[in-house]
Amino acid sequence: MANPIWIMTSAFDQLNLDQTVEKALEIGVQGLDLCVFRKDGTRDDFVATHLDYENFGSEAAKKLIDQFNSAKLRLSIGAFDNLIGGDPAERIKNQNHLLRLIRMAYLLGGDENDVKVGTFVGYNHELGNQEGGFEKNLLEYQRVFGPIIRYANSLGVTILYENCPMEGWRSSGHFGTFNNLPGVLAARKLMYELVPEANHGEIYDPSHDVWQHSDPVEVIKNTDMNRLKRIHVKSTRNISDPFWGNMYPMQEVKADWAKKAGIPSSTNPWDRHHYEATLPGFGLGDSMDWRAFVNILKERNFSGPFEIENEAVLSKQTGNMGAIVQGCKAAVQNLAPLLYELGENGWQYPESDYKPLLEVNREDVPLMTMEEL
Repeated sequence: MANPIWIMTSAFDQLNLDQTVEKALEIGVQGLDLCVFRKDGTRDDFVATHLDYENFGSEAAKKLIDQFNSAKLRLSIGAFDNLIGGDPAERIKNQNHLLRLIRMAYLLGGDENDVKVGTFVGYNHELGNQEGGFEKNLLEYQRVFGPIIRYANSLGVTILYENCPMEGWRSSGHFGTFNNLPGVLAARKLMYELVPEANHGEIYDPSHDVWQHSDPVEVIKNTDMNRLKRIHVKSTRNISDPFWGNMYPMQEVKADWAKKAGIPSSTNPWDRHHYEATLPGFGLGDSMDWRAFVNILKERNFSGPFEIENEAVLSKQTGNMGAIVQGCKAAVQNLAPLLYELGENGWQYPESDYKPLLEVNREDVPLMTMEEL
């Protein structure tokens, strides 16, 4: 079967679910990864809440399945926050929200309908600042996520980790910018050793490895393909920096020092690595060989969706809905000849590959909390 192209709905935070479905049909994708962030969360960047998670039960699940089948779309859900570090009260709220999303995925059919739950892990810098801090974060991951993964397994639901290091999650006054444990392949492999259940895996975004000067093709060659369920379509244009180099993050120094020395200095936590977020096929071009990347995925029999995560400077970051839609359309057209066979109407996803969501009619289950777990 051909790989479908989906959209991660953080790009459409200005729209409600019905309007987002309309945009998906206009753009010509086969599914949506629905962002369901906490309404009272601490993140303010690329977040959206496209489902009413506080009032989601069996009836709401049935209506959502009917809506997506009518539109011939598939779906997943997710929210991406720090679950093992940061403010302790927020940490618990994020953990409980993940448990809520697992219940929602179960009601939507879970693995039977390929409804996965996307998440970050985060990072605990109180542990990380100690000697052996990385290993201590792995053990904290095992302590927190082990029970969560086993709970999800009992409901037939798979959890997926996205590999963004979340380099801007701490102020520029800190030296390091590694703020999400699965930000490198080595960590992900260790995570699966510590929590060996089969029902957790990866959403792989190659753009994060590109600006870290790792080749995504080599990452895929060394990835356990049983763990890889989604690919994020997002890219990066690397910008060479003669002052700070491109290995370590740019640091924050006094403004008058930087002015006198004639050097750049970090002015916000997200400007510390020298790259520009792009979408393949839209605007500036990027620092990645998409043909080689798609080819290695094909060689390794990846069958999951390619999800457009639109954070591009020329598209999503303009705030202009026309440019947001344009960027998504360009990404679809750029990928089409790499993914699909040539037909009468060009390179297109074969409609015969579409499979509707099963109407599972799951009985409701009570909300689970970390305290109960």
